[in-house]
Amino acid sequence: MSSARPAPAVPAFYADAPAILVHDGLAAFLGAAEGGIVEYRYADAVKLAGHSCPTVAGSFMMARAALRALYPDPDELPERGEIRVDCRDARDAGVTGVIASVLGLLTGAAGDGGFRGLAGRFVRRDRLFFEQPLASGDVRFTRLDDGRAIEAATRLERVPGDPRTSWAMSRCLGGQASPEEAELFRQLWQDRVRRILVEHADDPDLVEIHPV
Repeated sequence: MSSARPAPAVPAFYADAPAILVHDGLAAFLGAAEGGIVEYRYADAVKLAGHSCPTVAGSFMMARAALRALYPDPDELPERGEIRVDCRDARDAGVTGVIASVLGLLTGAAGDGGFRGLAGRFVRRDRLFFEQPLASGDVRFTRLDDGRAIEAATRLERVPGDPRTSWAMSRCLGGQASPEEAELFRQLWQDRVRRILVEHADDPDLVEIHPV
């Protein structure tokens, strides 16, 4: 008899969010993924961050839009580990650290603690930077093979939350919420995430892309 625990339940809309497909040379070299092809789903970003929120969803969609802009040929997969990421704000400013973590997952870009590579190949460290001068966006993505770059900014105000969310959150944080109010808060919170990922998946105004 198997003693394996069933997979924990997650919101069903996670499966409806778009996937991001990349090629990872290191994964191919080490046999971690056949042909080095790796698929990332929103659930992967949630596991990394430890929570699901508009920031995590917006970062996931920013990465998707940026990679599509950098690799417009549908027959060419983005090359994970060969992209530099520059953030306008400091690592500890607001939610920049969360955004950078999600972008690092999807692009392979890491700071000074990242993988040092093998014989000069597959380097991941020193490809994620903060407090960088940007012209138009919040994050710049640069292909290291040809120098092509874009800047991106996520406009989460395009997908406003339900007006009841703040009230329900304050009730929960204050320990005053009934079970019904706590469940309402969770539903309202995740519904905004769902709309970002599913209803606005191809909304060009959700993520602004600026060629550099």
